[in-house]
Amino acid sequence: MEKVASGCSEKAMSLILRVFFILAGSIAALFVARDSLNFDIMQMFVAILFVIGLVLAGSLWSLWRQT
Repeated sequence: MEKVASGCSEKAMSLILRVFFILAGSIAALFVARDSLNFDIMQMFVAILFVIGLVLAGSLWSLWRQT
């Protein structure tokens, strides 16, 4: 039973990360050519900014709901 729950959470996390990387890739392509050596670095940077923004928005939402 434990493996089933673990597998479901891994699939959900994988799906979330894929969506982040699809969005990050499209935004990074606006600034850097896709065949450039720096594209992967820019894609990772944009994806990290998305994650930071999501965490920041969640924490601000939590603070706003408490007051």
